[in-house]
Amino acid sequence: MAHHNTVFAQLLRFVPRHDFESLAQSHHVGQKLRKTSRWSQFVALALGQLASRCSLRDIESNMKAQGQRLYHLGADAIARSSLGRLNEKQPYTLYEGLFSKLYARCRGLTPGHRFRFKNRLYSLDSSLIDLSLKIFPWAHYALGKAAMKLHVGLDHAGHLPAFVTVTDGKTSDIEVGRKVNVAKGSIVVFDKGYTDYKWFKHLNNKGIFFVTRIRKNAIWRVKARRPVDRSTGLTRDQTITLTGVKPQKLGLPGLRRVAYRDPETGHHYEFLTNNFQLAAATIAEIYKQRWQVELFFKWIKQNLKIKAFLGNSKNAVMTQIWIALCVCLLLAYLRFSAKLGWSLQKMLRLLQLNLFIRRDLMALLRGDPPEQNKSNTRQLCLV
Repeated sequence: MAHHNTVFAQLLRFVPRHDFESLAQSHHVGQKLRKTSRWSQFVALALGQLASRCSLRDIESNMKAQGQRLYHLGADAIARSSLGRLNEKQPYTLYEGLFSKLYARCRGLTPGHRFRFKNRLYSLDSSLIDLSLKIFPWAHYALGKAAMKLHVGLDHAGHLPAFVTVTDGKTSDIEVGRKVNVAKGSIVVFDKGYTDYKWFKHLNNKGIFFVTRIRKNAIWRVKARRPVDRSTGLTRDQTITLTGVKPQKLGLPGLRRVAYRDPETGHHYEFLTNNFQLAAATIAEIYKQRWQVELFFKWIKQNLKIKAFLGNSKNAVMTQIWIALCVCLLLAYLRFSAKLGWSLQKMLRLLQLNLFIRRDLMALLRGDPPEQNKSNTRQLCLV
């Protein structure tokens, strides 16, 4: 029977260890760590994410119980006091950098988005992470509440978080949106919270396409009309000029207005884009796919630990959020490598029950029966 490391050890092989150690050296403050390491911190908190551990004591007990198997993880058992101290004092930026490395690896395996066009497609949105004001006074948001805000640019090729920023709850969406850097020819989808005519012009000048919804108070003049197939739900396809004071002052070029009525709900939507090549029905479908970023927020909040935190400082909270995002990319990398078409949730549930068994990871995902010892020895038989 072949020897296998634990399922958890095989999963962590997807982390580029050389890159991790380089990041650990560049993102270190204070004296050199003697009894523990940043890798042990990552292993402990990744275990907490995958196994749904609820506290530092819980993680410490779990790692001690698996002490004989930690050698193959390259980590040591870590006391909760040491883990808490690392979370509080060592910069979370290590895991922000690790996230970028993991995304680069995942991107090479992604299957592509569902559309025929070759442009990269991204959806921008944000979601609040609610906190207790009494426990996290530094995260004051409004009306006696505390919150952090998770900003995500979702890559529709594999539905991966390509751009992630974690800010305080008061930071506006457009403030982060202006910093997003995508390649020329990409298509970026966002809701009305990102409306900024100066930013629209900037995207247009860089050759980046956008799809959003028109605000109710927008003023425009129709320059050209194109026929539409009303049986598909489309009601208008026009070239317009925004005639408001700010768009006119900025010299915003002509844009495209596509109107669509959902046959199921009867709701009427009006989209604004600078893309004149794609069909009007495709523009409406692109905006509909923006819902995938909402599903991403729902999944990560329900399946990973970013709502209950193991430390009270800002650095501890940020560390936990970024490690949760790294674990999300590890699961995505495993999903793309296995090519089984599993959902991330189904894969996570299976891993939770089998983290420390010695079994081939891919065979476990395929559902192969456990290997049997085929030795012919009869030492234990009485003849």
